[in-house]
Parts: sequence; structure tokens; C-alpha cells
Amino acid sequence: MPRKLTRKSKYWVYIVQCRDGTYYTGSTNNIEDRIKLHNKGHGAKYLRGKLPVKLVYTKEYRYYKNALHRERNIKKMTREQKEKLIRNYNENDNHN
Repeated sequence: MPRKLTRKSKYWVYIVQCRDGTYYTGSTNNIEDRIKLHNKGHGAKYLRGKLPVKLVYTKEYRYYKNALHRERNIKKMTREQKEKLIRNYNENDNHN
């Protein structure tokens, strides 16, 4: 019988705004290190040449699977929907 993978950590879905105004969505188990890596030019190829990035949205999850699901959903959103999500996040001060 296969074992279930359980991780005992926190996971974040995040959105960064690039220098050119575009958005990039990702997930990680260490938000601070991930943003530092992005700004050093490591990680997502999409971000190369669009640095620096600014963190504009985070959402914490207990389970990796839930974070990945949310990341996929955000990536399917239009720019307008992402901007609304970011605006609501900042207006409600929902920072984790």
C-alpha cells in the first residue's frame, strides 16, 4: 500500500510584480528566500530581465497540495482578476 506524503511545514502562494508591471505567481515553503532568489536572477526564467520584483500578495497554506491548487487557479486568472485579488488583499490587510 503506497504511503501518503505528509509534509510538516508552511507553504505560500505568492504574486510578485515585475519591473515591467507584469505579475508572476508561484508557491514556496520559504517566501523570504524565494523573493531573494528571484531578485538575484535565479528561479523562474520568466522573471529574467524583469527584475527587481516586488511581493504584492501572499497566502499561507498548511498543505502543499492546497498551495499548488491555489497557484494553478491564480495562474488561470486574467490580469484584472489578479489586480482585484491584490487590491482586496492590501485593503483587508490579510498579510500572513
